[in-house]
Formats: sequence, structure tokens, C-alpha cells
Amino acid sequence: RDVAYVDRWWRSDEDRQRMLDFYNRRRREVKLAKPNAGHLALAELERAGHQVFIVTQNIDDLHERAGSTDVIHLHGEIMKVRPDGDEDQTLSWTEDLNLGDLHEGVQLRPHVVWFGEGLPRFEDAFAKATVPDVEALLVIGTTLEVGPANLCAFCTAAPTVYLVDPDPPEFHLVDFENPRRGRRRHPDVREIREGAATGVPRVIADLMKR
Repeated sequence: RDVAYVDRWWRSDEDRQRMLDFYNRRRREVKLAKPNAGHLALAELERAGHQVFIVTQNIDDLHERAGSTDVIHLHGEIMKVRPDGDEDQTLSWTEDLNLGDLHEGVQLRPHVVWFGEGLPRFEDAFAKATVPDVEALLVIGTTLEVGPANLCAFCTAAPTVYLVDPDPPEFHLVDFENPRRGRRRHPDVREIREGAATGVPRVIADLMKR
């Protein structure tokens, strides 16, 4: 965990390189990974003409490689880097990143969110969660206990919620215009007690019939 705190980045060159080494290993692992059937099913739903918004806490690029085009990475993207101190300028990066790798004279760092940093895409994700014409909400593999994953509790317009998880959490809604009303149960929550690779294709097959 000490490689995921922003204050470590500023301690010493040794700490910086250790953090870079950690994310270099992660990047190599992601390059070897392949989209599973769940990723592919979501992309297929989009290709079939449905508007699919994906908000993920994962930092890999598996959704994009599967073919999804509208993906918000709340915690950043391991296959991108950015100049230190600049959240808006990102560069694609597939190889190892080391001290001395610069952009316009500035050290590059992984484009991921470390402990102690804000979530730059939080407002975008909230906007997606509160759109008024959602056909269905898929909650895949999250406990919903902490933010930002619990943003989906504000998705009050979705007529159907699918919880895809071997041990699905309880799901309640929150009225973002009047949060003091408290939480309430959603009238149509469907539990798919499976992992994403098998559960998501089942949900997508159901949605494709509509």
C-alpha cells in the first residue's frame, strides 16, 4: 500500500522509482490480460445500437480493448501517463516508466489516482449516474459500501437494476435532489449470483431481447 500514497511520491527518488516499478509490473500484467466474456458482452450491447455508459474503478483497458467506447475510469488508467502536476494532459504508454522519462522537461507519472488525491472524473461519473432516461443499471462486482462506487444509488431513473456478484450487496436508492428523504428500496432488483464473466453475458442476453 505504501506505493499508492501521493506523499510517498515526494519523499525521495528511491521512493518514486519503487512506485514506478510497482506500476510497471501492473502494466505488464494488464498487457498480458484479455477481455473476458463480460467485457465482450457489454461491447456487443453497444454495437447492437444501445447507448452503454461504463463507470469503472478498474485501471486496466480491458473494456476499451473489448470495444466499449464510453468508459469513465474513476481511479485512472494504467496504460496512460501524465506530466507530474498536470491531470489534464495524458499520453498513451505501454512500456516501463522510469525516473528520467520526461515530457517537455517534466517527470512523467502513472495516470492513476493515489491515496491523498481527488477523483478527477467524479463529476462526469455523477452525471452519468443521474441521467433521466436509463434503461437498466448493471452493478458488477462491488460492495456499494463506499464512494465512488455507491454513486449508482443515485441512479433513480433505471427501471431495472441487475446486481452481478456471487454475493450481491443490498441496493438502495437515494434521491439526489432531496437526499434527506433517506434511502429506499428499488422496486426491481435482480440478483445474478455469478461472477462477471458468466453473469454479465446473461444480463446482456436479456437486455438484447427488449
